[in-house]
Amino acid sequence: RVDIAVIGISGIEADGSLRDFDYREVKVAQTIVKQAREVWLAADSSKFSRPAMVEMASLSQINRLFTDQAPPEPFPALLAEAGVSCDIALG
Repeated sequence: RVDIAVIGISGIEADGSLRDFDYREVKVAQTIVKQAREVWLAADSSKFSRPAMVEMASLSQINRLFTDQAPPEPFPALLAEAGVSCDIALG
């Protein structure tokens, strides 16, 4: 087990699913998420509502989101519902 896992993703759908394009990477990330006490997601603003083929996880499996801009609608409500804290890096 690991204390904190930091993962990236290709897209976050409006239904709260975290998606990627590479099935092999998804399988590795799923294992990491299952073994972590806490999961942090790093995703820039281009990832919101970006479609990708393979579902990796859902927002409910994430503890913290790090991004570069405030998430657009409907994501603030989805994050709050899932209990995900959002950190916005201003640069």
